[in-house]
Parts: sequence; C-alpha cells; structure tokens
Amino acid sequence: MKITRVEEMRKCDAAAITKYGITDELLMENAGLASSRVISQEFGIQNHRFLILCGIGNNGGDGLVVARQIHSMGGQVTIFLFGDPKNFKGAAKKNFEIVSKLPINLRQIKSVRPLKTEILLHDAVVDALFGTGLTRNVESIYKEAIELVNSSSKTVFSLDIPSGINGNSGQVMGTAVRADFTITFGLPKVGNILYPGYVYCGKLFVSHISFPLSLYTQNSLKIAINQPNQLPPRDANGHKGSFGDVLFIAGALNYFGAPYFSALSFLKAGGGYARLASPASMTPFIANKGSEIVFVPLKETSSFCIAFENLNTLMTLSEKCDMVVLGPGLSLNEETQGLVIQLAKKIEKPLLVDGDGLTALSQDMDIITKRKHPTILTPHLGEMSRMTGKSIQEIGEDKLSILQIEAKKRNAIIALKGAHSMIGYPDGSVFINMSGNSGMATAGSGDVLTGTIAAMLGLGLPLEESVRTGVFLHGFSGDLAAQENGEDGMTAQDILDYLPYAVKQYRDEYHEIIANDYHSIYSV
Repeated sequence: MKITRVEEMRKCDAAAITKYGITDELLMENAGLASSRVISQEFGIQNHRFLILCGIGNNGGDGLVVARQIHSMGGQVTIFLFGDPKNFKGAAKKNFEIVSKLPINLRQIKSVRPLKTEILLHDAVVDALFGTGLTRNVESIYKEAIELVNSSSKTVFSLDIPSGINGNSGQVMGTAVRADFTITFGLPKVGNILYPGYVYCGKLFVSHISFPLSLYTQNSLKIAINQPNQLPPRDANGHKGSFGDVLFIAGALNYFGAPYFSALSFLKAGGGYARLASPASMTPFIANKGSEIVFVPLKETSSFCIAFENLNTLMTLSEKCDMVVLGPGLSLNEETQGLVIQLAKKIEKPLLVDGDGLTALSQDMDIITKRKHPTILTPHLGEMSRMTGKSIQEIGEDKLSILQIEAKKRNAIIALKGAHSMIGYPDGSVFINMSGNSGMATAGSGDVLTGTIAAMLGLGLPLEESVRTGVFLHGFSGDLAAQENGEDGMTAQDILDYLPYAVKQYRDEYHEIIANDYHSIYSV
C-alpha cells in the first residue's frame, strides 16, 4: 500500500475534483460515511452518546458529517465547535449549515470548562480538530482539550490523524490525541505510520473515499509499506556456493559479538558460505560458537584490530565472493578506519557497510558516491547523523525526506534502522517496514540484520529486493522471539536463533503473514 505526504494527498484530492469531477462535498461525505461505519463496527452507535470535537477546517467538516451519520443511526450527538463557524468554507460550510438545522446539540466553546463536564456524560469522543494540516505546536484551549480527552478514559476515534500529530513526520506537536481508532482518508499519511504517530493512531483504518484506482497507485507516489515478495525456491541440486558466498570483514578487541552475529546470521537465514575475516587472536573464541563459519585470520594492530597491511589479502578474497559486508565491530582504530576507506574505494562487488564502517566513511561520503558497484548502508540514527552532518533531532523531524535525499545523493540503498525501519533507494522510493518490536533494540541486533540481508542475495533475490526482504525477515524473527519469550530481555542471540523458523514460516505462510500479521492498515 502506498503512503503519502500531506501535500501529495492534497494533490490527489485536487485531481479527484478537477480531473474526475468528484466534488469536495462528495469526498467529505465519503470520509464521514467511512468513519461512521468504523464507529458502528468497533463500538456501536444506537443508544450511545458521542462528543464530537470539531475545528473549523475540512477535518471539522468531516466531523460534522460523522455527527449527522451518528444522529441518523440512532446515536446521541453533542458537537463542540472550536473557532468561529463563519470561517468554515466550501464543503465544511455546507455541512455546518445542514447540521445547524438538525436536532443536534451544537456549541461553540471558548474555554474547556464545559468540556470537563460533558466528556463525563458521553460514551465516546470523535476527534476532528486539526487533521493533517497542523504545522505548529498545539497551544491554549486546544492543548487543554486534548489533555482532557487523553485523561478521560473514553474511547476515542480520530479522523484522518490524531490531532497534534504531524502528518509528514509522525512527531507530536506539543501534545496529541491518543486515539483508540483512526480512520484516514485516501491513503495513510506518513504521520500515521512513523513513530510515535503510529502508536497515537491506535487501530488504523483507511478509506479511499471513492478515489479512482489510478490516483492511489500512481508511480509518482514513492512511499509504500514494505511488503516484499516471496522467496525463490531453493535449488534442490545446489551446493553451498549456490546460496551465496559472502565475505564479512568485522571484529576487534572487545567486539566479539558483531563478527559472530553478522556471519552466522547469514547462514541461519539461508546463506551458503560465510567467510569471516577478523583479527587472528579472535578467531578461536568465535569458532567456539560459530564453527560453521569459514575463518580468515588477519594480521593485527598493537591494539588487536585489523591492520592496514591486510588490504591486498582482503581485495584478493573479495574477488571470489558475491558480496562483502564491511564494518561490524571493527572499532574506531585509526589504522583500521583507514583500511575501511581503501576497501570501500577498491572493492568491485556489492558492498554492505554497517557500524564502524559507516563511521569511517562518514569522514568522506563521496567515497560511496563514486563507487561503481552497488552499495548498501545500514545506519541507525546516530550513524545517519554522522553521514549527513545533521543532528539526530533534525533527522527525526523529517527523516523520510533526509533518507530520500541521501540515498539519491550517494546512489546507495540505505536501510535506516529504528522502529519501523525505512529502506530508501536512489530513485526516491522508500519502503516503511512494519515487522519488529522494541525488544530488538539490543546490542548485536543490527549485526544480525546485515547477515540476513546478505542471505537474501544468496537465496537468489535481486539486490534491491534482498534489502527489503532482509529487513522484513529480521523484524519477523524478532517478533517470533517476542511471541515466545516476550520483548524484555531479548538478545541478538534470540533473533539469530529464530531466523530459520522465520524463513520457513515466510516460505510456508507468505500470504497469511503479509495479509494478516503485518496488515496493520484495515480497509473500510
């Protein structure tokens, strides 16, 4: 399913009106009908009392349609209007005129005092204050009203997006409604899907409000939910080389986990041949846990990191492999960081850079830009900050746009890790991943991700699809671990251990997993 920015949805609305003659009154009516249908389905309407909070924009107009629908279905409605009704325009003005003629309690309020009493007398609240057009922090009476709603313990339905959530980033604009259900219109907005907005939405529904199919599937909409394709069948006559030969350049003193998790996760996710190039003194210890890995002991610096003199050895080895993973647990040793830079310049194979490799290359990101072979970067927010020169706060406020710009600028695929990780491509496409959970915020989890992505290439997927599928399966494995053991106390080892089961389930129950477990947006 496609996801839109606020301005993209406005263009879709305009196209529906001007190109197809679907009037704004009809779009608003359809939005209200869809919302009342969800309210009826999830809560019930007849003999229930609803308090509807309306602003004076189109979101408030949607709320007025809902009020009329609830009234017609036997529910009792009170409308609290925030602002001067003279400011209503277009379809919203028309609906205000209609509602004004009905036996519905409609009150314009200038303080929250009456809301404190009325909210106790109603069964549910419909939030139609702001919608997706909010551009500044919520203040004054609106802030007080939202805080009252959140403290009321009433069931809350938000229209389009919970009031106070930024439609383009999912950020909370000072304060925001915590909805139990959100009905969004046309297509989900970025703010409905990214954290923390996703949590504030509760159960999320979408109605296309009679948009033609061509509007909500158009190629110009570059953002979508990550729903990767099925895995190709395994070659029954294959050998270990048939399922990928990947070189992992990883590890340093005190970083024993990163090389182990990255190389072994490749094997556990279905890859065939994992070569681990790490400091020689580490090899016996890692081999005790991961004896299936093929080890390439390397010469060390005085601080037991990978020495620069290994450059030619690693270059020769890279020529035999299908892909190179560079960076997990390499340390910030100056000599090793210099080696990373030279390897990134010279390796003529698909290259996945993670962890300390990203730190080394952030000194000169043009190295990535100039590469002639495919590059995958897997930063978390801190690494993305170093790569772009922007603060974590700046990235958080508009991470999707920054991801698009950086992926295009570097001609690289970037998997930005976090809650609902995002995979950005040089053509501007972004896929938002819905698998995974907070228990995966643990040391070594990102290393398991690198191996999982590499394994997808080994299983025969195109590189672009390997990243999307690897990100999804990594999250899916974490979800399976959480189902069994809970999110608290999850370790990278747990994610690693569940990888074979995740891949098996993905093969056996693909349609059910995509349609049910990760269909987080319900159509109405």
